[in-house]
Amino acid sequence: MAYLATLTLDRGRRAGLLATAGVAAGLSVHAIVAAFGLGVLISQFPLLYQALRWTGVAYLLYLAWKLWTAPAERVAVQEDPRQHGWRAFVASLMLTLANPKAILFFLALLPTVVDLATMNALTFVEISLSMALIMPVVMFSYVFLAARARQLFTTPSAVRRLNRGSGVAMASAAVVVATR
Repeated sequence: MAYLATLTLDRGRRAGLLATAGVAAGLSVHAIVAAFGLGVLISQFPLLYQALRWTGVAYLLYLAWKLWTAPAERVAVQEDPRQHGWRAFVASLMLTLANPKAILFFLALLPTVVDLATMNALTFVEISLSMALIMPVVMFSYVFLAARARQLFTTPSAVRRLNRGSGVAMASAAVVVATR
């Protein structure tokens, strides 16, 4: 959620909404993987888990560096709809897909909701639709709140503080992922 809020503050509501779609798509992939038992492979093969984990760490550190070194320019509160296109979607999708903890979360959660051995197509569709409706609503609320707060970060010094604070948050998330 912090990633979506930070992205929205930096790039605007459109980028935040596209990023939300990317996160939701990535989480949906994780749910499908867990539902069909492929997530068990990841839990059984530590090397695969470690590869995903370190890929996620590297990407978070890359994001942290980009934020820390980003130029502190005055931000236009009005968004340019041509800017950022689907890059926010793709970046958020990749970040989510490289997060092995999301797969493990679904591996832990799904069996408490439904017996995977007896799950049929209707149950899978019901769970998928529920997630597809609930997750974006929660994420959209963060995006819309951040879009409203964006007006507070229009001066170069405020942008620099926001970028560096976001960079520290991303680096901290990388440390958490690396150490757990």
